[in-house]
Amino acid sequence: MSDWYTTFANSGVGSTLVTQLGLPRPAVLRRYEPGQPLLPGPAVLGTAGEGRLRDTVDAVLRDAGVTVLTADADERPAAVVLDATGVTGPAQLAAAHDLLAPAVKRLRPTGRVVVLGDPPAEAGTPAQAAARQALEGLVRSLAKELRGGSTANLLLVPEGAEASVAGPLRFFLSGRSAYVDGQVLPVSPADVPAGADDERPLAGRVAVVTGAARGIGAAIARVLSRDGAHVVAVDVPAAGEALAEVANEVGGTALQLDITAPDAPRRLVGHLRERHGGVDVVVHNAGITRDKLLVNMDAARWNAVMAVNLQAQLDLTRALLDADGVLRPGARVVSVSSQSGIAGNRGQTNYAASKAGVIGMVRAWAPEFAARGATVNAVAPGFIVTEMTARMPLSTREVGARLNSLQQGGLPVDVAEAIAWLAQPGAAGVNGQVLRVCGQSLLGA
Repeated sequence: MSDWYTTFANSGVGSTLVTQLGLPRPAVLRRYEPGQPLLPGPAVLGTAGEGRLRDTVDAVLRDAGVTVLTADADERPAAVVLDATGVTGPAQLAAAHDLLAPAVKRLRPTGRVVVLGDPPAEAGTPAQAAARQALEGLVRSLAKELRGGSTANLLLVPEGAEASVAGPLRFFLSGRSAYVDGQVLPVSPADVPAGADDERPLAGRVAVVTGAARGIGAAIARVLSRDGAHVVAVDVPAAGEALAEVANEVGGTALQLDITAPDAPRRLVGHLRERHGGVDVVVHNAGITRDKLLVNMDAARWNAVMAVNLQAQLDLTRALLDADGVLRPGARVVSVSSQSGIAGNRGQTNYAASKAGVIGMVRAWAPEFAARGATVNAVAPGFIVTEMTARMPLSTREVGARLNSLQQGGLPVDVAEAIAWLAQPGAAGVNGQVLRVCGQSLLGA
């Protein structure tokens, strides 16, 4: 599946036609391929305020083979990184403008802008809090101004979390984050393993993916397998044939299981214990829609969506936490929420409620996971081009696909890349967070 308009607008005939008609021409995004460099060119690195992370950022870039430029260099950068940690008041934000304005003007297509700041909630004075919060407005607005498939994102790094920076920074700079734009991601102190394999960061790990027979779930299985994991692909018995095809394709294991069944937690735990000795990554992807206006929605529609999208995640995760030794040290649990759970959506009160519930669940469980040296996070996809969205009415589908800063629908692989990154050892400092994969949708926060 692909975004048909983006493909057409970048074809020979299509490019000429959209130019003549004055129509938008969405960029072909830079997506990750194994073996590609972190960036397709140099990066500008500068500071505003104390800039206590500059040396850390410089080391990440140079270790990845990226040439680091100063702000006044003539060469066009593939990325701009601003370390704005330590700003004490609004006056220091002038340095952010002085670095970003000329560098962004020269930014290559599909470039990356990453700003690093301190959490506003930990500021010591109102002026400091104002300057820190201002960075969010700057980044979200800049993301809407960028063109050519470029993105801008903000990392919030408290003192003591310096070791947690490298993984998120590499993600935001890489092709893995192609459809992640205008987002704010807090990190926290964590023990981040050294020497991870960038090509196969999940080698030797066992990963469970629910709803793996098709669409986003199948894409998640493929990307986790590509990154080295053995995938246990889970779906309902009715999808058995498609599930087996996915499992065979990725060299994994198929497990037919209705996750809403009373014995589903016991069966999953037993399978993982007996067949694999435990699990390292759990991806709660399975979900359904039963759309109706609330006043026309019967109890069966409401209850079915809640059972699959939310209650099953609660039950399966609780069972894994309680089963001694099954959830291995350093485990990663990633739940699929939705933009609808953040912004709401007409005719989807049940779906939006379930997906908002996922966000609440992840945030509440974060301390328990942190105590185990594990993490639990969520991704919230926006409009993703799938077989399901292809069946939507044309006008509804096109509005949904274009109402974001990148002017196109995302692909299942975009969601899969974000999940696979959160599953990596290098994402240890990201816990209890919700990462939107939506191209900076104009809907919601």
